[in-house]
Amino acid sequence: MKIMKLVVSLIFLQILFTGSELYSLSNEIPNAIIIAIKEGNASELAKYFSNNIELALSDKDDIYSKNQAKLIIEDFFKKHPPEGFNILHKGGKESSRYAIGNLLTSDGEFRITILVKIKDNFSYISQLRIEKENGE
Repeated sequence: MKIMKLVVSLIFLQILFTGSELYSLSNEIPNAIIIAIKEGNASELAKYFSNNIELALSDKDDIYSKNQAKLIIEDFFKKHPPEGFNILHKGGKESSRYAIGNLLTSDGEFRITILVKIKDNFSYISQLRIEKENGE
């Protein structure tokens, strides 16, 4: 009987630790989003936009359709070609994730905040904020 309790305990611990590893892996922003920002690829990034996305950058701060947001981001990347992007902080829970990073461009640095919602096992960007560093 003691052996059976030990086996059950070991199985429980394995499930517990495996589950926490899966949780931490699911707590990530999809790599394709990070790559699209690094490369300044608005078309690829827009694949992850929700149908209506809250977009905030310089003089634009509103809720836009997926297509409108893509055009705004395309224009941003044309004006500020990316040279590098680093994630500084990330977190989340089962149904949503976020990441904060610095985008280095040819004309300065921008702070990017991404909020992703998970629905039907797909990650949708519901909010994207791009702010010039140093409050400019």
